[in-house]
Amino acid sequence: MPARIEDVAAHAGVSTKTVSRVLNGHPSVRATLRTRIEASIRALNYVPNPSARGLAGNRSYLVALLYDNPMAGSSYTMELIVGVLQACKGTPYNAVLHPFDTADDLAAQIDGFVATHRPDALVLVPPHANNAKLLQRLDELDIRYSTVSSKLRQSRIDIGFDERRAAADIVEHLISLGHRRIAHITGLHGHGARTWRLSGYRDALRKAGIAYDESLVVEGDFTFASGMAGAKALLDRRRAPTAIFTANDDMACGVMREAYERGLAIPGDLSVCGFDGTPVSQLISPGLTTVRQPCREIGCQAVESVLQSIRDPALRQQARVPYEVQLRASTAAPRKP
Repeated sequence: MPARIEDVAAHAGVSTKTVSRVLNGHPSVRATLRTRIEASIRALNYVPNPSARGLAGNRSYLVALLYDNPMAGSSYTMELIVGVLQACKGTPYNAVLHPFDTADDLAAQIDGFVATHRPDALVLVPPHANNAKLLQRLDELDIRYSTVSSKLRQSRIDIGFDERRAAADIVEHLISLGHRRIAHITGLHGHGARTWRLSGYRDALRKAGIAYDESLVVEGDFTFASGMAGAKALLDRRRAPTAIFTANDDMACGVMREAYERGLAIPGDLSVCGFDGTPVSQLISPGLTTVRQPCREIGCQAVESVLQSIRDPALRQQARVPYEVQLRASTAAPRKP
């Protein structure tokens, strides 16, 4: 038979009312007691009845992750999803994963979603995390939310990492190898990642005393195709770059494909580095030098923090998770003239 709330209470040595308070996120329960009851819930594999609890406490016990549909198949989104699911495990909450296409009326669309699913909390991924009208509407609806790597200061809870510093680190690596003509393929307009990674690129050049050359910066949109197109534009120049830093790994793979089509050796003729630390960065040959985004950790902390804010409405948190520069065989010293 499935465990009942009475079984959890007996296992933890408390009353059913105290267990109920923990399940409902009541702030009056002492931390040590809460920890003991949560351990009993896990030990007995207790699963509350969402319908009954929702009627009793006017809650759905759902956390919704809202992301942009074009990113649905990306490893970035999948890693965030894994983190969200990990954070829900062992709690009374379940996750709802919902793609929302970017649209001007997104703030209006959220009304229908909230009316249908009644989520207790939301986690928003860029570009939704950067939609000021959407965040304002959620505040009006009094729904708790956390954002992932938002460029707005409007969000009370934002979890990310220092993308500007990470981008500077990887460009500094290219500079340390001897590269001076370093190009950059940007990310999609509207994403904070575009701004931060371009700024980090410029920071590294400035620190090394290398003049910023706007002709070495071309537009991308985080897709493989835009990486190929950007590489074509850069490599067609009379003075081609010796290294290309792209705003994500998919575009870096596009650069490597274009270089291969031209018969260029990587890293002998061209060094390439990306950003994100996706699985493909380890699978391609040569392995891609990149920055590993701590996506799983970010997703997990975004959920933990937003659930904490249900118990503590005054909570404000701007957390930054450590990243890692992963050096592989796609970068080397430039070939001597």
